[in-house]
Amino acid sequence: MSTAGDAALAIPDMINFTLGDPDLTTDRRILDAMYADTVAGKTHYTETLGEPEVREAICAHTAKHYGLDYSIEDCMITTSANHGMWLIMQTILNPGDEVLIIEPYFTPYPDQITMAQGVPVCVPTRAEDGFLPTRAAIEAVLSERTRAIIVNSPTNPTGAVWDDTTLEMVASIAVERDLIVLADDIYTIYDFARPFRSIATMPNMRERTVILHSFSKNYCMAGFRIGYLLGPAPLMNAARDINENVVFSAPTPCQRAALAALRHHDEVCPPIRQMFLDRLTVAAEEVGRTPKMHTPPPSGAIYLWVDIRETGMSSTEVADYLFDNAHVAVVPGIAFGASGEGFIRLAVTISENDIRAAFARIRATELFRD
Repeated sequence: MSTAGDAALAIPDMINFTLGDPDLTTDRRILDAMYADTVAGKTHYTETLGEPEVREAICAHTAKHYGLDYSIEDCMITTSANHGMWLIMQTILNPGDEVLIIEPYFTPYPDQITMAQGVPVCVPTRAEDGFLPTRAAIEAVLSERTRAIIVNSPTNPTGAVWDDTTLEMVASIAVERDLIVLADDIYTIYDFARPFRSIATMPNMRERTVILHSFSKNYCMAGFRIGYLLGPAPLMNAARDINENVVFSAPTPCQRAALAALRHHDEVCPPIRQMFLDRLTVAAEEVGRTPKMHTPPPSGAIYLWVDIRETGMSSTEVADYLFDNAHVAVVPGIAFGASGEGFIRLAVTISENDIRAAFARIRATELFRD
């Protein structure tokens, strides 16, 4: 994905749907609080698990919004959720252990597993099932070496939201097979189908779930590289021990920015959520006007997952065609695993006007002409 994004940035008039980086500048209240704390002396190392005040705020926020009670011993602040996922893989995996990944998946997952000497095992999904996993598909790839399963809802790249039936099914398998569940819960405010629910809220799941969270999407703070883990204290301590040899602790000013974000959550997040829902709605309407493209109504995340199978071309061919002929950059679905073939991903991290302009260009091409 980074290659596609870099190529798009090199062309001045390119309309770029590849970047999952919200285009809004971080809220001024967060920036001002971070600056004030930095000037006041918050420029030193924190505890390796993170500053206690920030971890307390994370735990309070999680209890208030998601109904999950954690202590600060169950919390570790990381330099992004991506860093957190790498750390937890290093923590839980022995050589040859398998981790189940639901396709289509966030592209770093397989490499993060193999870097920890684990084995990524893909679970295919189908458009007809809303790209939700089925019990049969999961059970078909389980083995004696299966150690964990990654849950990502709302999902990058499809925007799918896992319903309670799917969460309960995965939870039951995790309990039956004694699996660790890695809940990549970074799009919590972007669940447009219902109030967000973490798999950790399911019966018997809190003690076997590690939640990964980030401030990048919910608060438009991607450049701060700040996130956190929530899970059993022994796992947090083991991840901390590994991290002492990597970055030691997350940057203190960024931790202070995270604290301010949590304090202003109720003012900052609702307009961001609404803006992205509006953009997704506009993009979906534009897809509906475009021949050979289809998409369901948006249900979650900040991406539109567009069916281009009617073109008869691969997702890479369509992405290259749009890049060359419309100067519109998208990510081919095959980048997210085999189940993504026949689709393209659009990150609506651009204005509504740019979204409309992009589709006007697309419909002006021979392939997608009205």
